[in-house]
Amino acid sequence: MKVLQLCNKPPYPPVDGGTLAMNSITQGLLEAGCEVRVLSLCSDKHPVLESRIPDSYRQATHFEAVHVDLSLHPLDAGVAMLCGESYHVKRFESKAFARRLAEVLEEETFDVVHVESVFLTPYLPVIRAHSQAKVMLRAHNVEHTIWRRVAQGERSPFKRWYLKHLSLTLAAYEREHLNDYDGVVSITENDAEQLRTMGCRRPMVAIPFGITPDGEVSVEEEPNSLFHIGSMDWMPNQEGVRWFLEQVWPKVHERMPQLTLYLAGRKMPEDLMRLDREGVRVLGEVPDAMYFISSKQINVVPLLSGSGIRVKIIEAMSVGKVVVTTTIGAEGIGCTDGVDVLIADTPEQYVDQLYRCVSDPAFRQEIGSHAARLVAERFGCKQLTGRLLDFYYQILNRD
Repeated sequence: MKVLQLCNKPPYPPVDGGTLAMNSITQGLLEAGCEVRVLSLCSDKHPVLESRIPDSYRQATHFEAVHVDLSLHPLDAGVAMLCGESYHVKRFESKAFARRLAEVLEEETFDVVHVESVFLTPYLPVIRAHSQAKVMLRAHNVEHTIWRRVAQGERSPFKRWYLKHLSLTLAAYEREHLNDYDGVVSITENDAEQLRTMGCRRPMVAIPFGITPDGEVSVEEEPNSLFHIGSMDWMPNQEGVRWFLEQVWPKVHERMPQLTLYLAGRKMPEDLMRLDREGVRVLGEVPDAMYFISSKQINVVPLLSGSGIRVKIIEAMSVGKVVVTTTIGAEGIGCTDGVDVLIADTPEQYVDQLYRCVSDPAFRQEIGSHAARLVAERFGCKQLTGRLLDFYYQILNRD
């Protein structure tokens, strides 16, 4: 099978949840014997990291990227608002990318065009005009849900109103275009059900991202250490970390002053980098995410908004770390509170769950062991790629 994978940002190197999910598709298809070509947008926010892309990846995928300006332009945002259009989607429209996409489709014949995220939907007419391939949407999230949840947590009335507007226009766009695809691949069953409720009538399957363990990381675990790692240019991560620092950490530190909280991730805001809070160490981007995860004891993921599935939670669970997260953070993973994850939706619950982990090492190790087993059973890259290919062939054989 020959697949053209269209990405809304460079999928390699896999430096955040989105790129990890996209790269797992690429690698899984390649390992299954498919031919894969990767065409991506890039931006100042998500540039092509040339020095970190190996020749083997370039040769296997014929990777190339086209730059698009994704910076916020108030005038364009105002026009989109007046016209009732989704500014989230409008920002991804690029004549240069459309031209290159048309050229690639004229140069080669593909069985499937795999579109990563609804934000690339404006290029569907180009695909249809230049290819007979089946076009699949990989819905990483129900995108408008993220912004609706962020809006609900916003304190500023104007920002809350504008974020709600963005959510509504994005929801309208998703409803209008979901049925333009030949098939939809959601990340979770929850997302699939929500997409159906929104009116999606296309064939759909829920397939989480796959993970291929890199083997054990040889590092000693630091006792009494909490950690959070995630891309800090993603608003739900910022929102959750700030809530944890303001509402949870003072209570945690008062009860367990021996604990140290480490904050890591790309694009760490400057005010957090300058944070001077007792017991908190802000590292920013770390050179090796899995080494960092393996070196710490308890993963805190205080998500208050978001959709889809949190890749960093899966990575932490895969190496036997206890994850303390919210109900929203645990969505789509198929985990069970008190068995393979710990749920805390209030500051008081966070304090209680962390105290139990710290005071009962046997309990902590049991939760971590169950977490690693869950990931091995549910998120193996090979079996998930098999399910994806079965879905592809189902769509290809419909006509």
